[in-house]
This record gives sequence, C-alpha cells and structure tokens, in this order.
Amino acid sequence: MQGSLLRGQYEPPSWASHLSPIPSHAYSLGHLPTPVHKWNLPNLPDETEVWIKRDDLSGMQLSGNKVRKLEFLMAEALAQGADCVITVGGIQSNHCLATAAAAKYLNLDCYLILGTSKVLVDKDPGLTGNLLVERLVGAHIDLVSKEEHAKIGSEALADLLRRRLIEEGRKPYVIPAGGSNSLGTWGYIEAIREIEQQSKTNKIQFDDIVVACGSGGTIAGLSLGTKLSSLQVKVHPFSICDSPEYLYNYTQGLIKAKGLGYALNTNEELKFVKQIAEDTRVVLDPVSSGKAAIGMLKDMKENPTKWKAQKVLFIHTGGLLGLYDKVGEMVSIAGNWRKMEIDETVPHIDGTGKMFKLSSTP
Repeated sequence: MQGSLLRGQYEPPSWASHLSPIPSHAYSLGHLPTPVHKWNLPNLPDETEVWIKRDDLSGMQLSGNKVRKLEFLMAEALAQGADCVITVGGIQSNHCLATAAAAKYLNLDCYLILGTSKVLVDKDPGLTGNLLVERLVGAHIDLVSKEEHAKIGSEALADLLRRRLIEEGRKPYVIPAGGSNSLGTWGYIEAIREIEQQSKTNKIQFDDIVVACGSGGTIAGLSLGTKLSSLQVKVHPFSICDSPEYLYNYTQGLIKAKGLGYALNTNEELKFVKQIAEDTRVVLDPVSSGKAAIGMLKDMKENPTKWKAQKVLFIHTGGLLGLYDKVGEMVSIAGNWRKMEIDETVPHIDGTGKMFKLSSTP
C-alpha cells in the first residue's frame, strides 16, 4: 500500500522552487484535484460571482482539507522510520479523523489526544461523527479536559505521550494540531498550483479567495502561494476559534469573525447551514466552512462596494461528519417528516413488494 501511494520525489511549482526547505517526497492520499464550480448563493452584491472549491470531496473519510497537509507530513513520518503518529485536536476534530484514516492507509498506529469537557473526560467518548470512524480504524484515544489542554498546551501534551511511547519501544512522529507547521503548509501551496490550472481551464480570473481559518496552516499556504503564483488574488480568512490578533500574527493574514468559538454554534449559524443546503445543495460544516460562509455574506451585505463585480473563490474545507455531533441542536430546524397515509381502500396483498417481500424459506 505504501509504495502505491508514494508520489516519488516532490517537484514544487516553479514559482515556489526558491523556498526552503522543500519537501523531498509526498504521498497521494487525497482525491485531487477537487472540483470547482459556480455557487449560486442568494443576495450577492451586483455582478459578484462566487465559485466554490470542493475540498470537502478530497477523500480520506470526508475529513476535508486536512488530507492535503498530511500528504507531506506522513511522507516525513515514514522517511524518519516512524511506526506510529501522534496528534491533538478537539473531540470532533476533522484533522484527527484524517490523521487516523491516513495512518491506517500507511500501516501506522495512530494516537489521538482529544479535548473534551471536564464532566465527560472520564467517560466513554461514544461513536458520534468523527469518533465513529476514528475508533473503527483502530486509533488509540487519550481524552483530556479542555481546561487541562488550555493550561498545558498541545505541544506539551503530544510530547508527554511521545516520551511514553518511546519508553515502550515505539518510534512516534508528532503531527501538530491541524497539521499546521511549515511542512504542512506545502499542502496549500500545492493547492494554489491546482487552482491556477483550474482558473485557466474555466477561463476565469479570481479576485478573491475566502476560507475558514482554524490552526492557521491552510491560510499560510494559500497566502504564500497566491503571493508567488500568477493568481495574485486577495485572501480573506475567517477565524473560527482563536482571536484575530493571534491568527494575524501567526499567518500574517486578514482575519474577520469567529462566532462562539471552535465547535460551538449559535442557532442562527445552524439555520444558515440548513438554508444553504436547501438553496444550493451544498452542505457546509458548521464548525468551519459554515462560519466562513456566514462571515463572507455578512461582509458582502455590509460592504457591497468592496465585493461588487468580484469573482470570489470560496474553499469548502469539509468536515461533514462533524454535523452528527450537532444532531440534538438541529432537530428543530431539519426537514419535516410524517407517516405516510394509506387509505383502507388500497389493496393489501402480503409479500408483493420486492424490497420487503417475505421469504418462504426459514
């Protein structure tokens, strides 16, 4: 499996060949390139076009954009002789799901440190959403309270587990939260090469790129790639968790809005996700892409002249399985249902329906 996924020696885009260090190898883990198509959002400013890049369709168990970073990070892990990987995230982290799935493809064990509430840290985390797939593929899960996570930090927690595994004779490789480091950034430098080609194919010159910003790696790669490539577009990141000041310093980008915080949603945000799915047939992840879309449309409404006649590319970062963690909150806004009424005059002949035909054999 490893050999069939290995791309071989990595060749960067010509406009990024002067960067250092350049990854030596990468794995083909995603279904790339992801498609780009027109997105018919309602109430756009005059002459504004919004297109959508479907990184939610990147493969790796519906985990979205994280697979792009893992193509480079997993290659380094194996090059260093690792037999397992460690990463950190929230209880429904899309990155942790992608890491668990990628590790399974490459015959590596996966250790996930997942942050949860103080009242749930001693309990079975369940099988909802991303957790279901992570546990199905055999990931080892360590729970930590969000309070401990905040006090100790992701890096220290991962290093603690790394040292314990080394004592057990293992060879762990630590992947940072969100896959966001200088190596992971190459995932979205490479994505800019992809967008560059798709722009030529679709004969469209984008003016803006809009994307959700969590751990910072995606926006760092996009910002660097657009600066160096022929695209020359303006990148608009919308923060979903940390403060704008923190992420500005981290990615040197422009940050707009973050809602309640990572994995937290207002009722209005969930209604927005439902309405967009109904109107445009695109299902957004409420944790990241949904918040970014809300921020984009809010800014378009408040500052229509800034966006007038612009061609905007919205990057759907995926994470569909995270919706299952919002089931309780979405019950009241989901589509209607009813029991089908069947009049007594309709003939009833047992066993005639093919789907439910009763077998005569025991």
